[in-house]
Amino acid sequence: MLPVFLWVIFIYLVVQRLVEVNIAKRNELWLKAHGGVEKGEGHYKWFIIVHTLFFLSILLEIYTRKAPVQNPGLVLLTLFILTQVLRVWCITSLGKFWNTKIIVSPNYPLIKTGPYKYISHPNYVVVGIELFIIPIMFQAYLTSIIFPILHIILLLIRIPAEERALRETSISK
Repeated sequence: MLPVFLWVIFIYLVVQRLVEVNIAKRNELWLKAHGGVEKGEGHYKWFIIVHTLFFLSILLEIYTRKAPVQNPGLVLLTLFILTQVLRVWCITSLGKFWNTKIIVSPNYPLIKTGPYKYISHPNYVVVGIELFIIPIMFQAYLTSIIFPILHIILLLIRIPAEERALRETSISK
């Protein structure tokens, strides 16, 4: 059985992702109304599938375990909170330009503030860390191995597509 504290975290994460989908949709509409064009649409569905399966996998592992799930320790909880802070920093740094899709526009310069000042794709790093830490918090160890690997595989497609889209629209120059 899952402790109440972990149910709260799980529900928070699901609600957070749904809110982010709504933010991304609103930003998508704004970007497209201001000259934005979507690129690399073909692989996007795989992100949706992997991230949905991620949550289902955690629940499956929890309910197929013989031992009860324990609350996470202070170190895991601290790492989780730090990833959430970094996640919000990534999203707020891009503002209306943050999206779960690749949408580019030659009308706007590439954003190089916040974590984007230090690394090109900080949100992907944060998500990769989350896909490892969150399942460990729930003692879903198989999920903590499988989903970061799936994330890396998707990024091998996503990052080149995003970089190509930025080059083609002259945003990164």
